[in-house]
Amino acid sequence: MTQQTVFYRESDARPEALTGASVAVLGYGNLGRSVALNLRDSGLAVTVGNVDDEYRARAREEGFAVADPGDAVSAADVVYLLLPDEVIPRVFDVEVRPRLREGTALCFASGYVLAYGLVRPPADVDVLLLAPRMLGEEVRSAYRDGTGFLSYVCVEQDATGRAEERLLALTAAVGSLRRGAIRLSAEQEATLDLFVEQSVGPYLGVAFQTAFRVGVAAGLPPEALVCELYMSGEMARTITTMATAGFFESVRSHGLVAMYGGFQGTLGLDGEAMERHFRDVLEQIRSGGFARQLQEEEAQGYPILAVLESVIGGDDPITAAEQRVRARLGDPGRTAGEPRRPTSAPRRGGGTTAAPGEG
Repeated sequence: MTQQTVFYRESDARPEALTGASVAVLGYGNLGRSVALNLRDSGLAVTVGNVDDEYRARAREEGFAVADPGDAVSAADVVYLLLPDEVIPRVFDVEVRPRLREGTALCFASGYVLAYGLVRPPADVDVLLLAPRMLGEEVRSAYRDGTGFLSYVCVEQDATGRAEERLLALTAAVGSLRRGAIRLSAEQEATLDLFVEQSVGPYLGVAFQTAFRVGVAAGLPPEALVCELYMSGEMARTITTMATAGFFESVRSHGLVAMYGGFQGTLGLDGEAMERHFRDVLEQIRSGGFARQLQEEEAQGYPILAVLESVIGGDDPITAAEQRVRARLGDPGRTAGEPRRPTSAPRRGGGTTAAPGEG
């Protein structure tokens, strides 16, 4: 039997539950920085726990008290881990668990390490999940413009009897409850996140690349193809319309020719094969097979990711077409004179390959 989904809004939170509390934010990458700034702007005392690097220097420059991760943990009432999932286990065992005080609220931004038993918090602390469903920069901008952002939240362990009120106060302080939050266990959050990444994501990627190759082979201009597929922003607008109007209702935003052609194209797909594949993906995630596979990959130095990096950084016709479009038309969504945003390969939990110890 499916349980009823629980939603939270600002009216469900008691901000006073964190009055006088000190918060340690571990990691000052894209997500960690945004979270720290939001919490501080909500009136909480925030210390950034980070190794001594450029991220820590930036936190200090932006007015935060900074400390080594272990020192930040030992002084905090609330510890919020904003580190990549693959980094958390070793940081947790060395810097976090030995320094936790009884009654501390320990919060994770991803359910992955909890779901697969990669960390084991002590029994005398509250264990919380607050997983923003938004990229780091947008977590900050959504706080500043007042719209908020969706998060998945839950209490995994209530040692104090105050875990839920502290969780909701923290979720409100970071700005999420202006939009809302949904209760999901750590296992559910990890499963959902991995499932969409490994099912829908690959199909979209392969579809774009295949359409590009077929179109170019048929004589269509490669620059126009990348624009039609995603650079024009029309595809992104379609996704936004799904979110605002509804999945099926968004179809009405297209013309008759697009509606008819899209429906006809759908009929030609092997939906049963896709469903079987998606079920296999989900089973691999739920059984722990993917997590074990990833641990083996890490132990070998991430050889598959090295192959991926060579593809991403290679001389691909799609990349060349994008570069020609940017050279003539500029970056989509960027105003004249604005520098391009640097990119780095994302890791689960919000970190980057450029800063493996940051969140």
